[in-house]
Amino acid sequence: MPPPLRRDELVADYSLHGSAWCRRYSDLVDAWIAELWAEVAPGSSGVALIATGGYGRAELCPQSDLDLLLLTTSTSQGEALASRLWYPIWDQGLKLGHSVRTLNQALELSRDDLDTATALLAVRHLCGDPSLTEDLREGALVQWRHGAKWAIEELAENVEGRLEKLGEVAFLLEPDLKDARGGLRDVHALSWLDLAQPVLSDLDEVALRDAYEILLAARVELHRRSGRRGDVLLLQEQDAVAEALGVADADALMKNVVTAARSIAWTSDFTWHRVQASRRRRLIRERPREVAPGVVLEERTVRLAPTCNVAGDPAIALRVGLAAATQRAFIDRAALERMATEMPMMPKPWPDEARWLLTDLLMVGHPAIPVLEALDQLGLVHRMIPEWEPCRSRPQRNAYHRFTVDRHLFEAAAEAAKLVDRVDRPDLLVLGALFHDIGKGYPGDHVEVGIQMVDRIAARMGFADEEVAVLVSMVRHHLLLPDVGTRRDLDDDGTIRSVATQVGSVETLELLHALTEADSIATGPAAWGQWKAGLVAQLVRRTAHVLRGGDASEMVEAPFPTAEHRALLAERRLIVQGDAGTLTIVAPDRPGLFSRVAGTLALNGVDVVDASAHTEMGMALEVFRVKSVFGDEPNWLRVRADVERALAGRLALRARLAERARTYPAPKATNARPKAPRVVVDNHTSDLATVVEVEAPDGIGVLYRITQALLECDLDIVSAKVQTLGSDAIDAFYVRDGLGAKIEDHAYLAEIERAVLHALAGEL
Repeated sequence: MPPPLRRDELVADYSLHGSAWCRRYSDLVDAWIAELWAEVAPGSSGVALIATGGYGRAELCPQSDLDLLLLTTSTSQGEALASRLWYPIWDQGLKLGHSVRTLNQALELSRDDLDTATALLAVRHLCGDPSLTEDLREGALVQWRHGAKWAIEELAENVEGRLEKLGEVAFLLEPDLKDARGGLRDVHALSWLDLAQPVLSDLDEVALRDAYEILLAARVELHRRSGRRGDVLLLQEQDAVAEALGVADADALMKNVVTAARSIAWTSDFTWHRVQASRRRRLIRERPREVAPGVVLEERTVRLAPTCNVAGDPAIALRVGLAAATQRAFIDRAALERMATEMPMMPKPWPDEARWLLTDLLMVGHPAIPVLEALDQLGLVHRMIPEWEPCRSRPQRNAYHRFTVDRHLFEAAAEAAKLVDRVDRPDLLVLGALFHDIGKGYPGDHVEVGIQMVDRIAARMGFADEEVAVLVSMVRHHLLLPDVGTRRDLDDDGTIRSVATQVGSVETLELLHALTEADSIATGPAAWGQWKAGLVAQLVRRTAHVLRGGDASEMVEAPFPTAEHRALLAERRLIVQGDAGTLTIVAPDRPGLFSRVAGTLALNGVDVVDASAHTEMGMALEVFRVKSVFGDEPNWLRVRADVERALAGRLALRARLAERARTYPAPKATNARPKAPRVVVDNHTSDLATVVEVEAPDGIGVLYRITQALLECDLDIVSAKVQTLGSDAIDAFYVRDGLGAKIEDHAYLAEIERAVLHALAGEL
């Protein structure tokens, strides 16, 4: 047997990356297999050992399978030789994909099996009779081209199936570098398509090659650093891969990955569109028709008219884009390239037509997104809005946001387009949605940076001063309604007055309401639901009432405590009732009541969403709105029994929560940079209590820890708003001191912050 394959030395060689590393590894395996062949098959005739698939392309990654075909003129001879070949390869710890076939068998199998057919499009001779390998290569290619119709249909179905199953590399927190849309497999598919029907231009091939190299390099380092098979770039491995590739950090790595994936996906979409258009053209020939000045539509493709003066028309990209979006058409590649080369910069201020074209394009909604992406791919969005560039392909590495910054802004504008009937200024709504997060491309607080940018952009676009002010207000306050709605007590008059003061007018409030919904839906499924929508709508109704001259107290819909709650208090005994997601407790007032209940609920796998408390005549009422972490209704009998034990001091809450935390692993990280615990004190929102807002990584017993710290500081919890965003808990507590007053003493407030942070830093 040949000496062991010295693979570990190559794995440790970080002077090579990407395709260079893959070629070196493939060469190493080639040489080792040649030695093996010389020992087990000397003088063999009528047989060839052939590399196929990724090995055939000389693209072996550290954990890749070795795909080998033993091509023979005699099956029995081949089987006997195979047993002497495969076992030594397995002994090297390599995963082997192997087969023994005659030429006819191999071609027959590939006739109606896509995986086999495409594997044979990348064959490479290793050992034995090279004429057999050449016969297979030629036969497979002829058969592929002869069956081009079948091949193209199968490839198209495969591409769509992978997208539906695996999503897009560009918009996944943990992307599959190989098989997701925009991944390595899409480049393979385009190369196979090009063999069946030549469709790729020289520019396409260059763009694909560069993007492919970025993803292949990431895949090599993923295999090297993780030591495992698999192509999903997990969150916890992104920093190590970035370090291995010599990029600044994981954010920079993922921006490179996203940019490459979007280039591949865009080229793939455009190429498949051309193929489909070509097939339609054989059936029906459409005549070009003008759909806008200088713009024609032909076979679902928007092109520039021969007479179009691109160099003298700074709005041509918007006119082409609007035509493509309204006609649900692609933009011709030549038109995009010509505009990227010849279109002048937008003058200052913009022509009125350009401003109208942009808002009209955004108001088309979701059909505008692929159009905007196409314009962005060629740098045309940056040409019109230079501030856009740092947002391009910028990842938001958490599970809460499903899109990159730029795609999120496109999605938000598309969602806003559905809501234009709710506002007086639809143009400001869609533009506010497009720009609300533009500051995320820059250092510093994204809201403050965004305010400055939108002030400049809107003025440059030709908006009047009062319109610029509205757009700036939309950026400044785009988080106001969801944050207040989910983290503050909406029955507190001070909360409503504070929001009204910040918003300033009903018109701006309506714009912010629509922007909140659009932004949340575009963020991801966890960011918008019936509960959050209801809270925001309630806040908007009450704020609008105040802005129209009313009093906030007139809009309280269900005062707390209700008549039913007061009836329970009047019974002056321990009551624990659970039903329909609400836990109601009446008990003798005592310090730590809230904390004990919170700990008991955590012990039972029940999350608190919000809570309200009231005391009178020595009795305490606490109402918790809850949800089970398992998705069903909590086991109220068990919860009631445990609450009663906890209130009686017969449940070792801290110890039991610590045991539960050890037994149940922490939730999988969904944020690239978990937030350090943070405490913010708000003494302005409420007239009646101090608001202590806490942000911290979520986990078992977090609410218990915080409320224990508040208890230690002799604070009375009046109400609480509790929510989880991704893997972070964001909890707000309305608290008073032992005398029932707000906390104004700065030293006392500092001690509260110290106590909470200490509680979150230690173990249960």
